[in-house]
Amino acid sequence: MRQLAAGVAVVTVKDDRDDLGTTVATLMSVSLDPPLVLVSLDSAGYLAEVLLRRDRWAASLLADGQQAVASRFAAAGRPGARLLLAGAAHHRGEHSEALVVDGGVAAIEAETTQVVPAGDHTLFVGAVLGVDYVDAAKSPLVRLRSRYRTVQ
Repeated sequence: MRQLAAGVAVVTVKDDRDDLGTTVATLMSVSLDPPLVLVSLDSAGYLAEVLLRRDRWAASLLADGQQAVASRFAAAGRPGARLLLAGAAHHRGEHSEALVVDGGVAAIEAETTQVVPAGDHTLFVGAVLGVDYVDAAKSPLVRLRSRYRTVQ
């Protein structure tokens, strides 16, 4: 599957104690009517555990030039999302209260409608609650063969 290019996004959720997030390359559109998206998370990860009890979350689709943000959220043992976004433009989502990374190609907020166990991952299907922004002029950040790439 390393041969398949995938868009890079940061998924965030506001927990009672902290803001959490992780980098994903498995965020996809599931349906246009109603608008549904799917994100796949490691079932053993803390973010998957939190999303089982917190239904609303945000996904920021990163742009070329945001490799540092992607790497911060992908690092093992990372601190809370607020610290990871220090110095990076962001805001709190109106619908989810999750942190949304500014400057990407798009950002959405969703509410989980279905949870599907799938091997060592859990699939979270979410109804789109709102689109924070879309910037079609920017190139998306993609991951291919374990490296971040630019789409020309």
